[in-house]
Amino acid sequence: MKKLVLETTSPFQGLAELVAYDEGLFTKEGVQVEWADRDEAGVKTADTSIKDVKATNMFGSHGTLLEQGKADMYNACEWGNYCRAGGTSVGSRQVGRRAIVTYAAIVVRPDSPVYTPQQLAGRTVGVPFYAGTHYLALHLLEGFMPRDMINVCSAPNGSRNRFNLMMKGEIEATTLTEPYITLAEKKGCRVICSAFFHGTEVASDRVDAETYAAFNRAVREAVRRINADKRAYLHYFIDYHGKSDPEVAALKVEDLREGRLVVCDPAPIPLDEMQRTYDWLKSWGMLEETASPLQLVNMDVQRYAHQAAE
Repeated sequence: MKKLVLETTSPFQGLAELVAYDEGLFTKEGVQVEWADRDEAGVKTADTSIKDVKATNMFGSHGTLLEQGKADMYNACEWGNYCRAGGTSVGSRQVGRRAIVTYAAIVVRPDSPVYTPQQLAGRTVGVPFYAGTHYLALHLLEGFMPRDMINVCSAPNGSRNRFNLMMKGEIEATTLTEPYITLAEKKGCRVICSAFFHGTEVASDRVDAETYAAFNRAVREAVRRINADKRAYLHYFIDYHGKSDPEVAALKVEDLREGRLVVCDPAPIPLDEMQRTYDWLKSWGMLEETASPLQLVNMDVQRYAHQAAE
């Protein structure tokens, strides 16, 4: 049986993988999955003076264990993984899109004077640099204001940490994922704008195409099971965070919206979307040393593994 060591993942970014693990689907495909624990909570303070993503560590959360040789794969937002594949010291590459399509939102406190995205112009929006909601915030906000009026600053990983900082007034708005969007709404906070975004899997050169294909077959079956009865799997969002967060533990499955849980079969990154993502990241001053988006993806593994998983 082939062993794969995965960096730990939260339900909002890896539900299908968690289901595949819990329900024995990886084992059925001949893959022994082990989890390498990373500190998902990380730093718990914001630094409003840091407004440039390049002043922070792209491996501060995702990818740190793979870079140290302690994990074979991890998944994270597609934008951040372009940057990590561009900055890797161990030759890691993206090998395809993950199953979950993450829902996230920019949220403000109940007493905030902000009611529309346009009113966030110049206001401090705390984001976890190099994580999905950082890039999502840029995409959402640049639709409502000039780029020079977008005022994002460095905030910690982990929605709970950012939510606490926002409620204390240290940042005016922040990005959240589930179940913290639901918790924020229950506390009277307002969702100002929201959207879904893709993520990708990143693998070291130890992951061969056959193993990744088997991994994908297990994930595809998990996707089928989740889509057949989403309500049966919403408890993951509560259980995962509720172990250390009493407010989340007090949520009920009925509080969560099924429409915010979207999973689809893992698939190759479409070439046209790959190019647009690369161009957009370049426009924000990232990927300066990367000449082509094809440098950031193991095209051979991606092509074979997804064909073999059909």
